[in-house]
Amino acid sequence: MKFLFTCGGTAGHINPAIGVAAQIQTLIPDAQILFIGAKGMMETELVPREGYEIRTVEINSLSRSVSLAGLKHNLHTARALVQSIREAKKILRNFGPDVVVGTGGYVCYPVLKAAHDLGIPTLVHESNAVPGLTTKLLAHTVDCVMVGFENAGENYPAGTNVVFTGTPVRRGFETLDRAAARKLLHLPEDQPLVLSVWGSLGSDHMNDVMARFAPLAAQKQDFMLIHSAGKRGYPRLCAALGQQGAGDLKARGVDIREYIFDMPQVMAAADLILCRSGASTLGELAALGKPALLIPSPNVTNHHQEKNARQMERFGAAKVLLEGEFDAVSLYEQVCALLSDAPALAEMGGNMARAGVPDATKRITELVLSYVN
Repeated sequence: MKFLFTCGGTAGHINPAIGVAAQIQTLIPDAQILFIGAKGMMETELVPREGYEIRTVEINSLSRSVSLAGLKHNLHTARALVQSIREAKKILRNFGPDVVVGTGGYVCYPVLKAAHDLGIPTLVHESNAVPGLTTKLLAHTVDCVMVGFENAGENYPAGTNVVFTGTPVRRGFETLDRAAARKLLHLPEDQPLVLSVWGSLGSDHMNDVMARFAPLAAQKQDFMLIHSAGKRGYPRLCAALGQQGAGDLKARGVDIREYIFDMPQVMAAADLILCRSGASTLGELAALGKPALLIPSPNVTNHHQEKNARQMERFGAAKVLLEGEFDAVSLYEQVCALLSDAPALAEMGGNMARAGVPDATKRITELVLSYVN
């Protein structure tokens, strides 16, 4: 059997596809798996790291600006889209997949459209509470729309084949506990650990906050801190810390990283997680039952991250702050307050676990296999 996955742009779109691909390979060891991503994007790094082959097509995102520059960009995108559908059809004909699965990112549109035109079964997964532009455009094209939130089906046109599956997570998130993770990472058992992570690309705003927050954590030593600055923001944050004369932060329990490749272990070891509220991140939090302080990205369509975060807040699984509601000092105080109330933190973690769908990867895999032959 041959399976083709398409995804891209951010780890939140890529990791669910990797999780399902791994599950399929466990069930069908001789399955052939291929990925298609966008040229030059993050998937071209993350997918091969997991042992899968990836091909690329040339595709750009749409600009929502009504300026002349935005219109020019969209004209170029439209021309590139036609070409990317042709490129995708060529890859599909050569590989001959039995089914094509998309898990988010604008590259999904040309690949799933090409697969549909060639008569290949197609499924797309939308992990957010409200559908993104790509999923909206594909809703009447694909054979099935899989959704991460139980009530998300009401956001689609009548007649759309919507199936609630939950959001899949990568291997490793469901098998580690705190003690085992700390042993792997050589971290002390008795000291609180706060993980600060802001998407695979990082956040300029949160890196600016962390430029003040991290030295405060190193000075006061109320907890250990691991912060992921992202590839784009890491040099800038390191420069800002250097200008402050922050010194050797790691020796004082503060670890600033460009990217966290061992995320399952680091997340499992943490007592509190400061993060965005993309659906894949929420799925990982739920898989490990981790309490979180969620700060939704304001730079996403239809404020879908805030809608995701408010769902978790209603479940009692997280606290929510919006950018602009805090500075480094007030954020530090809120973190300390949460860590000081162990029963409340444990209750939040339990609620987070109950908010998830532990068998999401299994559900999606079974659904994908049902479309083969």
